[in-house]
Amino acid sequence: MLQYSLLIRGKKKNQNVQNHPYTNHLIYESSPYLLQHAHNPVNWYPWGKEALAKAKEKNKLIIISIGYAACHWCHVMEHESFEDVDVANFMNDNFISIKVDREERPDIDQIYMNAVQLLTGRGGWPLNVIVLPDGRPIYGGTYFSKEQWLSVLKQVFEFVKQNPDKTKEQANALTEGIKTSEIITAVKKKYDFTADDLNTLFNHWKVTIDKTNGGYSGAPKFPLPVGYQFLLFYTYLTQNSEALDAVTTTLNKMAEGGIYDQAGGGFARYSTDAYWKVPHFEKMLYDNAQLVSVYASAYQQTKLPQYKKTVYETLEFIRRELTSKEGGFYASLDADSEGEEGKFYVWTKEEIQQLLGKNAPLFIDYFNITGHGNWENGKNILFKTTTDNIIAEKYSITETELQNKVFSAKKTVLKERANRVRPLLDDKILTSWNGLMLKGYIDAYRVFNEPKFLSSALNNAEFILKNLKSPDFRLDRNYKNGKSTINGFLDDYAFTIDAFIALYQATFIEKYLLEAKQLAAYTLVHFYDTNSGMFFYTSDEDPVLIARKMELTDNVIPAANSTMAKNLYVLGHYFSDQNLIDKSLKMLINVKKEAEVGGVYYANWDILMVWFVSKPYEVAIVGKDYVNKRKEFDTHYLPNVFLSGGNDKGTLPLLEEKLISGQTTIYVCRDKTCKLPVKEVNEAISQINGN
Repeated sequence: MLQYSLLIRGKKKNQNVQNHPYTNHLIYESSPYLLQHAHNPVNWYPWGKEALAKAKEKNKLIIISIGYAACHWCHVMEHESFEDVDVANFMNDNFISIKVDREERPDIDQIYMNAVQLLTGRGGWPLNVIVLPDGRPIYGGTYFSKEQWLSVLKQVFEFVKQNPDKTKEQANALTEGIKTSEIITAVKKKYDFTADDLNTLFNHWKVTIDKTNGGYSGAPKFPLPVGYQFLLFYTYLTQNSEALDAVTTTLNKMAEGGIYDQAGGGFARYSTDAYWKVPHFEKMLYDNAQLVSVYASAYQQTKLPQYKKTVYETLEFIRRELTSKEGGFYASLDADSEGEEGKFYVWTKEEIQQLLGKNAPLFIDYFNITGHGNWENGKNILFKTTTDNIIAEKYSITETELQNKVFSAKKTVLKERANRVRPLLDDKILTSWNGLMLKGYIDAYRVFNEPKFLSSALNNAEFILKNLKSPDFRLDRNYKNGKSTINGFLDDYAFTIDAFIALYQATFIEKYLLEAKQLAAYTLVHFYDTNSGMFFYTSDEDPVLIARKMELTDNVIPAANSTMAKNLYVLGHYFSDQNLIDKSLKMLINVKKEAEVGGVYYANWDILMVWFVSKPYEVAIVGKDYVNKRKEFDTHYLPNVFLSGGNDKGTLPLLEEKLISGQTTIYVCRDKTCKLPVKEVNEAISQINGN
């Protein structure tokens, strides 16, 4: 039997290592995903100089296997293949094997995902790629069964040995494809965006919308929150009822569906069906962060109470399960517990009956629980399909009484669920995802005026500044076990800047806006491509990979470039810096052609387009009652208003000469021109609305 006795990086084995028959080079990593594989018989290495040098020294092919801690099929492949001694022997004898946590190293994932998409037309995780010793890919795919994986390894190994020239041709072609995909060439013509552009892109977009179930047509269904933010903005600008219906249908169906944790709050990563019923049960910080923002914005526009409830429950889940003592936010919760996907979240009818007693029938009706199970193996996912008034009528109670009974039963169910074996927590703290969650808390605070939301936001902002930012405004990506590591990528900066701008708007504490400005200045030095006017995903200080990529399309997380383009635009307005606004415009023009037909995958770019179509208002609130006036503004949905102000004139150009002693004054300005100052928010709103 193959057995390791490793001396890694000068560190001796500890007792935990001695209790395992196999221990590989991942044992001293901090990533929960990598540590999951530290006792595989596969002699895994983390990405780094040691593994790459060994591959070149021994002239061995490299297996790069990429996944993340909450990934169900990553666990399946580990159990079937990477824990199998026969598979491990073949991998160890013929390859150098590298494990990568895609959340820590999205730059590596981006390159090799691109390779697999070029090869197969699809992608996903686990991502498994075979590359030459210099990193150029020759073959790849996603999940393989044990038999498939062994067959692939043997075939590729033999092919490379027998066909060195064809192997190099394949590597060259794939590498060239990676280098040229999603790289922008600057569009040199100037362009003025109009309302017709917005209508054109919405007309392309709306044919993909599922008008019955929400989201896009078909299955699986992923929440794509930035898409709904654009549709809300588009509705505000055009009063297009189709756009608002698309948002409310989606948000209603998601909040009632199995993708939403009806007992404990928070959303799973996606629905496996077209109805939002059966989730892939992992819970990701980035989804919940953005969905908090969307539901808050939707409440602001519609005042539907269900959206407020969803925000509060989701943030309670974040507080309870994904918040560190230091104020950072953890990455995710696994889909699996005790080796089963979803086991933590599902129930038999008998369990609910025993738990709730006489209150069980109502709960069973409310959440579609059946004796044979509404999912698989007699288990039930909690989801809602019937309106409250129908169930209330059936049980001869008011809707308020119904909601109180359901709330009480959910507390009982949640308490019982806490006794189960919990899904694995991925407790690394990622800067970019913390930026998204920080923004979620800020948006929730502004809409609902809930002090605890602001407290969480301020704690997180200070956590980022203390633990993840260097004095020169360089960010690290990852924080774990009291240490920050890995030079930050563009999304780390983009989402942190966006959140700090939002925190200024919520508090008028200039420090956060100035931090955002300095972080943006850092990106212009280390990430900006002067030839195209776009940003590379990696810093010029990072080790060179086989390609330097740009992230352009919005997906479950908005693109780093679209977010940076918006950041430059907003900062340009706050600091009266036309150069930043011009850079933002150049970026938007570069993707205009794709944005017109790209639908939800260019939604964040489309929000920027709205600002260029309908220039935002810059509203200054100055004087001692500025807090209450700002809060009154936040009862309105105003996506084209940039707020500033304070008790004194501050340092921003927008606030110069606007303080009038002894009164609180509101100035509504647009395109460097201000209307007459007013004292009441309703007067300012009338000025914004053109009344």
